[in-house]
Amino acid sequence: MKKCLFSLIFFCSLKRRAGASAPLAYAPRGAGRRSAACLAGLGFFSSLKRRSLVGITTLALLSAPAFAVMPDEKLADPAMEARAREISKELRCLVCQNQSIDDSNADLARDLRVLVRERLVAGDSNDQVLAYVTDRYGDFVLLRPPLKSYTLVLWAGPFAVLLVAGLGTAVYLRRRRQEVEASAGTVLSDEEEARLQALLDGTAEKRGPVA
Repeated sequence: MKKCLFSLIFFCSLKRRAGASAPLAYAPRGAGRRSAACLAGLGFFSSLKRRSLVGITTLALLSAPAFAVMPDEKLADPAMEARAREISKELRCLVCQNQSIDDSNADLARDLRVLVRERLVAGDSNDQVLAYVTDRYGDFVLLRPPLKSYTLVLWAGPFAVLLVAGLGTAVYLRRRRQEVEASAGTVLSDEEEARLQALLDGTAEKRGPVA
């Protein structure tokens, strides 16, 4: 590696002295090859560095939910902290809506995580904490809301969307098939057949007899 760096420095110094148009006749034998090898090595390490940065950035983005709970939020008691994490996984982030507050980085999710831990420190059980949060924000805050008349939409919503999409597709395919069958079974009137035959006869006369 030292030889490569020395050759590269020597090669560049000769180029500066002789000028861009002067021939590099005084370069030691093999210096050009070593310089090219050094440049290729530097390019390889530069490319490897860029790939490493991309990989680290991607890994950080994928693991971002794991760092949603900040260190200053955690409780000193490991058992109570485990309970807080378990409860947080059952509560919906009202900003993200498809994430639990344990995975969300939203400010409201952080406030809810702090509230959960405060209730646990106050002596509430897991069910009491969930009931307290539900009383304040409604059943929608639960990722698995209880099956009630007004929460039926939350449970049946995804299935209703799939059902409507399936019915729409079936109706479209049926209409399309009917249109194809109707176009294939079209019957010409006598006048239309006569005009078609006249056109065919005229085309045959223009072409002439076949030898």
